[in-house]
Amino acid sequence: MARSPRCRPGDAGPGSIGVIGADTSVIVRYLVGSPAGQARRAARLIDDDATEIGVSLVALAECAHVLRTQYQVAQRDIIDSLIGLIQRENIRVLGLRTDLLVEMLVRARVLPGRPIADAMIVAATLAANAIPLATFDRDQRRYGIAIREP
Repeated sequence: MARSPRCRPGDAGPGSIGVIGADTSVIVRYLVGSPAGQARRAARLIDDDATEIGVSLVALAECAHVLRTQYQVAQRDIIDSLIGLIQRENIRVLGLRTDLLVEMLVRARVLPGRPIADAMIVAATLAANAIPLATFDRDQRRYGIAIREP
């Protein structure tokens, strides 16, 4: 497998200038629309295409957890919301190519269990060309990545 670049052109990486980091709380308020005042402020920030916003994998994973446990959002809806968010022109996944994450999240849509964190692990592994992935979870193969049990 050819070595992939860490970030697509425009993704926020080390030394990015003019990118504002977004915390989980901002992303959740934006996606759920409540509380109303905070949701409006989050939307003003995220919907401003002139503002580049960096989102970490940790914030996305925490967002998925909050949506599932606090708001009882269905897994597929969480995945679709995250994909919609990270595909916005002004959103950059910090330190990772967005296309890799989208590809793994699309695969996760049809998988049983709670595959979002696994999709993020595989995307980060692919982005770093750290293959095979050492894991005891043989189900990681479902993402099309070579694995190795330690």
